[in-house]
Amino acid sequence: MSDIELNDKKIQILNVAEKLFSEKGFEGTSIRDISKEAKINIAMVSYYFGSKERLLEALIFYKTVDLKLQLENLLQENLQPLEKVNKLIEIYINRICLNKGIYRVLHFELYNKKREKSLQAFTELKKGNLKSVESIINQGQAQGVFRKDINIQLITPTIIGTFFHFHMNRSFFEELLDLKTEEKFNNYIKNDLTKHIQQTIKALLVYEN
Repeated sequence: MSDIELNDKKIQILNVAEKLFSEKGFEGTSIRDISKEAKINIAMVSYYFGSKERLLEALIFYKTVDLKLQLENLLQENLQPLEKVNKLIEIYINRICLNKGIYRVLHFELYNKKREKSLQAFTELKKGNLKSVESIINQGQAQGVFRKDINIQLITPTIIGTFFHFHMNRSFFEELLDLKTEEKFNNYIKNDLTKHIQQTIKALLVYEN
């Protein structure tokens, strides 16, 4: 999937597909729906992507590959281990906030397991991202900053799971925390929720005083 070259028309189709897949589901969205919304000929979608499954693969890659690059770049930054972890959390939260549609699609598709082949590229990306997380944690362990008994595989689910619990219960937290506007809600995620997740992960990583 990484060998697909994207032009403006392909990106337009992918953005429309993300919107419709997240609203109507993969099964509920047809190539005709996508072409109509994108205002292009239906044959062009098939020409560019071949099938709806291949379109889903391209969409997943397009929306998630930059996270891989950001994590790889973070590995090379001259930061202390805990600073890298805090930045890692900021990167994850920011990427999810900017790509809520594709994560909604992924959540549903991973749950129903109908298109495991289409999600293979995403699985490989996740493995690569985990290696980046492991490298950051290992750096901290080598410096004696992080504990040796960390379950590294559960760090990312802890970050993402906390975010999605908050987001899936949006109406509850809007009422509880007086986050009635989009700006207030998004600022709370960027500041308070992100800080809470950083404190939670720090508690899992560092030795108790």
